[in-house]
Amino acid sequence: MAALGWFTRRRHLATEASVLAGEASAEAARKSSAQTAPPKVPEPEFPVVGDDRAAAFFDLDNTVMQGAALFHFGRGLYKRRFFRKRELARFAWQQTWFRLAGVEDPAHMEDVRSSALSIVKGHRVSELMTIGEEIYDEYMADRIWPGTRALAQAHLDAGQRVWLVTAAPVETATIIARRLGLTGALGTVAESVGGVYTGKLVGEPLHGPAKAEAVRALATAEGLDLSRCAAYSDSSNDIPMLSIVGHPYAVNPDGRLRKHAREHGWRLRDYRTGRKAAKIGIPAAAGVGAVAGGTAAAVALHRRRRY
Repeated sequence: MAALGWFTRRRHLATEASVLAGEASAEAARKSSAQTAPPKVPEPEFPVVGDDRAAAFFDLDNTVMQGAALFHFGRGLYKRRFFRKRELARFAWQQTWFRLAGVEDPAHMEDVRSSALSIVKGHRVSELMTIGEEIYDEYMADRIWPGTRALAQAHLDAGQRVWLVTAAPVETATIIARRLGLTGALGTVAESVGGVYTGKLVGEPLHGPAKAEAVRALATAEGLDLSRCAAYSDSSNDIPMLSIVGHPYAVNPDGRLRKHAREHGWRLRDYRTGRKAAKIGIPAAAGVGAVAGGTAAAVALHRRRRY
């Protein structure tokens, strides 16, 4: 029995010694690794300077510009008597319906687009381009988000190309891109014959999946690597476009896009504050239907300014 007691006591002592040895070894390992570990390598800067196979694609409405570009363009056209108050009221109702419903009924949206296209039917493309330049100065120049403009400039400074990608007419988008010093724009193409608008679209509005297809086509033509490109948008409608690039950003995002971005680890940028974010965060109407565009939003904005 005495021998058994000695063995048990010795085993207990050995266990304590083992714990002490283990702790000492672990502490020594920590000190050694701290002394010999290589310094942490900082994350590579983005955008990458000189990467000519990378580019950036920016949505326009509520991403680069506060509100919808077509709403501002519509204000300018109404001021120039391109349509009457009756048509203005019709656009206001259509825009309100879209915003409240939050969905796109194909038949309803087709009616909206047809109405909008009828406004420019018979007018020369050159005439609308000239008017577009004036409207930019009147209604758009002061509504560019400085934060998003800085993001675009960072890509330009890195030697990368930057395009707007929007459901707005390509002519309007091109004017805005040129004024901001960007490379160019992808937008909805309205048919013209002999430089005169026919009142028809080529294909469909550049919206949702169509934006992603436009970006893919441009990337192929320009020799870009989409995994090295960035895309920026405020709308969940642009998830298809954001999903095809290696660097997607949610800018001033709507609720669904914010949720999606968080779930997928996308970066977020929000240049709105407080109640202003709630006011501006309403999704802009899609397609050419916004051409007189957002009249309801204008009325709401006017009312808010009065109180």
